[in-house]
Amino acid sequence: MNEERYILFDQYLQDELNVEEKANFEKQISENQEFASEFESFKTAQFQLENKFGIAAEREAFKENLTKISNKHFNKESSKIIAFKPWNYAVAASVVILVGLFFFNYMQKPVYEDFNQHEQAYFTERSTESATLKQAETAFNAGQYKEAVPLFEKILKQAKTPEIQYFYGISLLETNKTKKAATVFQELRSGNSVYKDKATWNLALTRLKQKNYIGCKEILLTIPQDYEDYVDVQVLLKELE
Repeated sequence: MNEERYILFDQYLQDELNVEEKANFEKQISENQEFASEFESFKTAQFQLENKFGIAAEREAFKENLTKISNKHFNKESSKIIAFKPWNYAVAASVVILVGLFFFNYMQKPVYEDFNQHEQAYFTERSTESATLKQAETAFNAGQYKEAVPLFEKILKQAKTPEIQYFYGISLLETNKTKKAATVFQELRSGNSVYKDKATWNLALTRLKQKNYIGCKEILLTIPQDYEDYVDVQVLLKELE
């Protein structure tokens, strides 16, 4: 991510973009997964820096130092730079600053691969669907998620069940189709099937995979303590602290 994007992200969050600029920004968020992921990381960085430099005396000292650094990296005449708050200087001044203040800790955050131990699929055969169901089950259990996705989609066109939706959502998540996976898990989360809490857990994992740690934590906190794998919830919450 370059400095210009840091500034753009900050201006969006501070509501400093005009109507056209805001529309273009939100269009990129919806269409560019990499851009959206970087924006989520930026929001997390800003949140942490706001907390880190919340004490007035530290904030003022930090601002003084970063002002000197920012003068070396940015053109003061640029119309894009608008009265940053002290912690926003840290975000916008340079990649070096962020590496020192954020990304060192960021790299210590939990990762999706530490928590994606998915249960095996065991489907009950259903007449004409039996062959496709068996293929989907085999592909999923073998970790061949790319092959499983179209099989699940074929089954869902014939009969939409929470069970198939759930394993379809996991397959989407494992193939980095996080937006579609989130939609599937959100629908299951809003229902009352036995997959409700499991879907909520996987929705949290979707946020984790996107490196949206705040969003991940918010979802985890909605999972009831009687969830069968609540220990995993507690572990992830602890690692997100």
